Amino acid sequence: MADRITGQGQGSPDTPGEATPNEAAAGTTTPGEATAGKAVPTEAAERTAAPGEATAGTTTPGEATAGKAVPAEEAERTAVPAETAPRNTTPADAASGKTAPGETSASTPPPAEAPASKAAATARPATSAESPASKTAAAETTPPEAKTGPKKLRSRHITMIALGGIIGASLFVGSGNVVRAVGPAAVLSYLIGGLLVFLAMRMLGEMAAARPAIGSFMEYARVGLGEWAGYLVGWLYWYYWIGVIAFEAVVGGSVLGGWFPAVPQWVFSVVLLLFFTTTNLVSARSFGEVEYWLASIKVAAIIVFLAVGTLFAFGLWPKASFSVPNLWQHGGFAPHGWWPILSGVAIVIFSYFGTEIAVMAAAESEDPAKGVRQAVSTVIWRILLFFVGGVLLIVTIVPWNQLPNPKQEGPFAHAFTLFGLPGAGLVMNAVVLTAACSVLNSGLYSAGRMFSALAEKRLAPRVVAKKSKSGVPVIAVVACTIGGYIAVFVNFVAPDSGIFDFIMNSAGLVALFVYSFIAFTQMRMRHKMTPEERAGLKLKMWLHPWLGILTVLGVVAIIVVMLLTDDSARTQVWTSIVSLAVIAAFWPLVRRGLRKSAAKEG
Repeated sequence: MADRITGQGQGSPDTPGEATPNEAAAGTTTPGEATAGKAVPTEAAERTAAPGEATAGTTTPGEATAGKAVPAEEAERTAVPAETAPRNTTPADAASGKTAPGETSASTPPPAEAPASKAAATARPATSAESPASKTAAAETTPPEAKTGPKKLRSRHITMIALGGIIGASLFVGSGNVVRAVGPAAVLSYLIGGLLVFLAMRMLGEMAAARPAIGSFMEYARVGLGEWAGYLVGWLYWYYWIGVIAFEAVVGGSVLGGWFPAVPQWVFSVVLLLFFTTTNLVSARSFGEVEYWLASIKVAAIIVFLAVGTLFAFGLWPKASFSVPNLWQHGGFAPHGWWPILSGVAIVIFSYFGTEIAVMAAAESEDPAKGVRQAVSTVIWRILLFFVGGVLLIVTIVPWNQLPNPKQEGPFAHAFTLFGLPGAGLVMNAVVLTAACSVLNSGLYSAGRMFSALAEKRLAPRVVAKKSKSGVPVIAVVACTIGGYIAVFVNFVAPDSGIFDFIMNSAGLVALFVYSFIAFTQMRMRHKMTPEERAGLKLKMWLHPWLGILTVLGVVAIIVVMLLTDDSARTQVWTSIVSLAVIAAFWPLVRRGLRKSAAKEG
């Protein structure tokens, strides 16, 4: 909209503006034209207000004619936006010394004030700013989104999503399986997995800081490697989160079922899915606000555990003894050998996966570039503190071969019981429930955004891309919950069918596939950049391209080790390859659709 008038009209008395015949017949003037035979300077013409925008003590176009005041309603009807005002002078007019509307004579300096304009400003009974009709007109011409705007994520949301978004039941409960399979050397599994995640996040951060995009690495893979790469990585990622949504709903339902045994667990799972579907459908900020508080609880629980656990391990806690020797006693630091350390990385990656949600969410924040840098810069110490530090304390406090089965009691809950804190078991169950709800909430967000991003690039049905006024991909989010309902239903109706286990196993290596795509994409996109673009990067991957190559080699090494270790690891590899092959089989159909769309648009 045009800027508001801040001064009174000025003009040259010797250089009247000329109106076109049509304008003369209408009896109205256009913005920047002479009022009462006076030309208005260009600056005033550019500041001419649109209908309903004039402030008190100022005039609107067509408001004063021959020094007479015009009511505000008439002024609104006669005013014409400045950008639509027709030109009234020709080159011949300019040559003869006539001024165009909104111009002043070069030979005659304008007086300090235009009497007619001044009279109009002082004589009008009511200004447009004071007029109810004017206020109504201004309100009607302002779009709703201009008043409030989409509710984007704030900086504190991104901070907490980055800090606690990936702390889920896989850490509080699943870490027990890693420790029982690897021994105290499970710390190295978490460290190696953390290194891969950190390198992948740094590469993703370089691309996201330069080009924030919802869908993040899917869009970068599409641009850097081609449509096929975006298709594969996007659908793999979506498939992974559908399994996670179901898994976390099952975990949350089992915790609530333990508290209220009279109610079937599947009921609680459905209730959780419905609740977090609702929070995701409201707005991105609604998701962020819920995730902020859920993540805060998880982070607080981990910090308490790290503080008390450190005192306990060094014998500084009541009834505690120095327990650091647990790291090498009971069969040694790696009682099952060194190969299980690498195979354990696949399980660890499952715990870490979701770190990229902070980068994805940053694209919907108030300051995307800052959010991306913030999310990437905190990855390494989050991994070292929460995951590596937490597991290190577990294997220090409790002998690895004395940990209970995670299905009966998680390692963190068991450690809190040893601390002697009142109600420790109940508190940890509540934390596990919070963690499951948090990952469920994040899973719906990331799966919905990825599904919508695929649809926007015609890699999924176009209807899925439809968004609400608040910018939420409604159909995408609802579609993701349907997959969760089906998985939860299958798990409770036929728990021994193996279908739910297949879904979880077949998504096990998706994280490794995605990290490989991120590495290849970053190396390709950096290669395409000009020297100026490379110099302008605000966030760079170190030692390019060597650390990218190291990331890919690390992924390959983990897969090879899994194939050579035990049956469960081999099952996970082959089922994951099957899921990749099924998704790839549909690519020719999708590619044909892309070509038809391009031909129609061309």
